[in-house]
Amino acid sequence: MTIPIVNHTRFDREWEAPTAAQPIMMAGRDLRASAVMQPHHHAWGQLTYAVHGVMRVEANNSSWIVPPQRAVWIPPGVVHGTTVLEDTHLRPMRVYAGRAPFPGNSCKVLELSSLLRELLAALEALDRQGEPPSSPREHLLMEMILDEIPRCAEHALRVPLPSDKRLKTLCDALIADPGAEVTLAGWASQVGASERTLARLFERELDMSFSHWRQQVRLAHAAPLIAGGMPLSQVAAQLGYASQSAFSAMFRKTFGCSPSSFFK
Repeated sequence: MTIPIVNHTRFDREWEAPTAAQPIMMAGRDLRASAVMQPHHHAWGQLTYAVHGVMRVEANNSSWIVPPQRAVWIPPGVVHGTTVLEDTHLRPMRVYAGRAPFPGNSCKVLELSSLLRELLAALEALDRQGEPPSSPREHLLMEMILDEIPRCAEHALRVPLPSDKRLKTLCDALIADPGAEVTLAGWASQVGASERTLARLFERELDMSFSHWRQQVRLAHAAPLIAGGMPLSQVAAQLGYASQSAFSAMFRKTFGCSPSSFFK
């Protein structure tokens, strides 16, 4: 199967860059499943949310899953690539670097508040109505959007990626088969490092235990399956859980709600 590569350079040229006077620029685009945007970076920050569909963003040696109605913040200058996991309608929003809503170079996955969704819809409506740029109403909406973004709850499906070759072999294998039931001791014999060494590498390089990292991988794989309508019982079985209730309990413990509510 041919993987469609999206020309982000051409897409960038279709937009004007945000400025201090107009700190937000918005657009919309539809991308098909398996579409890939190769690693690139911008002088501005970018907040992208999926009206529907699921995407995976890779940056800073980590991978984030962005479900429907969530948004990913990518700081200015951060190299990132995107893979569409399910047909997606995106709303990318460029943010002037001097008005970035978060400090530092960390990416974030946010749950859009009801207020932020309405503000974004209102800003889009102005553009469709042909409102003159930098009108007082547009300025007020932009200021409210920039104030509301950092108030949104963070819900990250983050999978950090290692640099150590032994750990990378293990992680690549589990990403390819997240339902594998091989223990850390079992992996040790396959990658040429002791169980203690691997446990230490997980904590040092990925800042989490082996079991926590594997759980994040399974959640990341579950996202497009659930959003695509696969029954939870099948998702649980595919990811190595003994039952649907065991998977749902883990999901609720992580996100504070059931899988069906999360992807509603």
